Amino acid sequence: MSDIAARVRLSFADDIAYVTLARPEQHNGMDFAMLKEMLAAQKQLRRQAGLRAVILSGDGPSFCAGLDVKSVLQHPLRAGWMYTQLWWPFRNDFQRWSLGWRKLGVPVIACIHGNCFGAGFQLALGADIRICTPDARLSILEAKWGLVPDMGGAVLLRELVPIDVAKELTMTGRIISGAEAKVLNLVTHVVDDPLAAARSLVAEIVTRSPDSVAASKFLFQQAWRSGDFGAARAERIWQRRLIGFANFRIALARNQQQKDIPWAKRRL
Repeated sequence: MSDIAARVRLSFADDIAYVTLARPEQHNGMDFAMLKEMLAAQKQLRRQAGLRAVILSGDGPSFCAGLDVKSVLQHPLRAGWMYTQLWWPFRNDFQRWSLGWRKLGVPVIACIHGNCFGAGFQLALGADIRICTPDARLSILEAKWGLVPDMGGAVLLRELVPIDVAKELTMTGRIISGAEAKVLNLVTHVVDDPLAAARSLVAEIVTRSPDSVAASKFLFQQAWRSGDFGAARAERIWQRRLIGFANFRIALARNQQQKDIPWAKRRL
């Protein structure tokens, strides 16, 4: 086990990375230190070709209760500097908090329990799959502060819900349960033990080629909001990056020989 720092705990088991928000006394409220450590964790994981999956969770009673406003206001100069990023013509650090997970060529699974508000909700949206307890509490809580979601929520919500649902949840800041979130398609599965369910799902995914898993993730991220031409083109591009390479050949051999031949390290 290694600690990126006090607020994000990073550990590994069987080529699976466990990224745990570790500020339980504050319901894992995000402050500047946690943001910095999360981005460092993303950067470290992007370098690991042997990685097969990431399981993202929160220590203590909640997944993440959102931005720790009190802590942020204690550092007005730094807050002001981060505020200037709103004028930058490209993705900023707040948005990388959630969107950065889309760059990893492995499935990222968020395990949600307790409070999942604002920044925490957008972090979960950045995962490929969300597994949630039925009694978890989720909200786009920026409305409470007279704001809009600005940590990737606008990018991520459009892949999951109709525009009227996104508008209503954002305008009201309403808190919904995990069961309600499933009905609205905001979470993938609702179970009593998200971590156990995540491990079970990962065990199924790792039986497949790590390159085909990566290509599947990147293909749908690219194609989901493209037109027909763009989506079809993306299919061709990603298929060309698989056919003939090591894990494609291993997949053929596995099927022909009916043996669990070890996969090569991920290229994509």
